Amino acid sequence: MTTPDNGITRRTALCLIGSAAAAGAISFPLLGDDSKSLALREMLPTFKEKSRSLLLKLMGEPGYSGQITAGDAAALAHNESATAEQLMVDMIPLARSYSHAPISNFFVGSVVRGASGCLYTGANIEIPGQCLGFAVHAEQSAVSNAYMHGEKAVSALAVGGAPCGHCRQFINEASPDGEIMILTPGKPPIKLSAILPSAFGPAALGRKQGAFPIQETKLTLPSPTTNPVIAAALEAARRAYAPYSASPSGVAIRSNKGRIYQGSYIENVAFNPSLSPLQIALAQMFAAGEQYSAIAAVTLLEVEGAKISQKAVTETVLGAIAPTVKLEHVYARVG
Repeated sequence: MTTPDNGITRRTALCLIGSAAAAGAISFPLLGDDSKSLALREMLPTFKEKSRSLLLKLMGEPGYSGQITAGDAAALAHNESATAEQLMVDMIPLARSYSHAPISNFFVGSVVRGASGCLYTGANIEIPGQCLGFAVHAEQSAVSNAYMHGEKAVSALAVGGAPCGHCRQFINEASPDGEIMILTPGKPPIKLSAILPSAFGPAALGRKQGAFPIQETKLTLPSPTTNPVIAAALEAARRAYAPYSASPSGVAIRSNKGRIYQGSYIENVAFNPSLSPLQIALAQMFAAGEQYSAIAAVTLLEVEGAKISQKAVTETVLGAIAPTVKLEHVYARVG
């Protein structure tokens, strides 16, 4: 009997996989390599072994965080004799396996295609014991993943069922023209504009474009830093999308493996679907297969004197998921 590197036996892994059919997701990132192969076969039963091997290789790379390059996406589609859209729908179970839903036990995955042809996975994240408003929906996770990878636009989004109103509003900020295609299993593709008519979009508050493409804000620290976590938070804040509050912010999380995850604040014209920089950094961390227990350091960088602050909400969430980690709060100046 083989024991994966996290101590889970093959028998335990098979039990997890069996229960996944009912629960809708498995703790894929927690499984060892041997169990990952078994799990992937269970999640993607129609995929050819060649495709599953490629996915395992990609997910095993040190810098993986839910991005599948255009070349690899094309190779997968070719292997499966599928269109890009069908491939996205077929990959929803893989995206769903990264879900963290301790409150609802409702596991959701989403796949987004960027203008570059790259695919980005996302899954819903819930903060144990905390306000439901802190949750990140799978569609938000996937769109923000594309954003953090520097995509110029998003062209399609696949999800297991029709997006909720909250997500439709958030997606609209990424595609104000409503042209993004929504893909769901067993149904024809449909434009966002068809399921969000008379949308309240960025133009309502005088914006000529939405969150894509990224437009950087010039931010500087009072003094130079050699701290890589602060530097990463500064870079994330520079790339924040905060046209309504003019309060860019960024978060950087360092894991106990030494990897740094960034989160740029992304606002929405309707305010409530906005995603805090910590939420996006956590989505990046989960997409890479790491868990809350991996958090070793967190830095929040904001503009001094800004209209709003992320400090209180960041400390609240951090207290729930990593109570021994103290938030580092840094200010920067515009210009």
